[in-house]
Formats: sequence, structure tokens, C-alpha cells
Amino acid sequence: MSFLRPPKIGFLIAAAGLLLMGLGIYRGEMSMVWQKAINICMECIGIG
Repeated sequence: MSFLRPPKIGFLIAAAGLLLMGLGIYRGEMSMVWQKAINICMECIGIG
């Protein structure tokens, strides 16, 4: 029943993604992305 066993490469990619997301949050990039998203949204609505 090898089809029930999850592939190892999937776990490695997920772990790498979580590691890079954690690194980005640690460096403070989450607030920069949030600020850019707010600015883009305000421009599309026409408020800012």
C-alpha cells in the first residue's frame, strides 16, 4: 500500500516554505507586505 504513504519531497517543500515564512516574519517583512497591500487596495478603491 505504497499509495497511502505521503511523499517525502512534499514534507521537505512544506518545511522549507515554513522556514522561509518564519525568516521573513522575523526580519519584519510581514509589515512591509501588509503596508503595500493596504496602499494598493486604497488606490484601487480611489481613497488614497
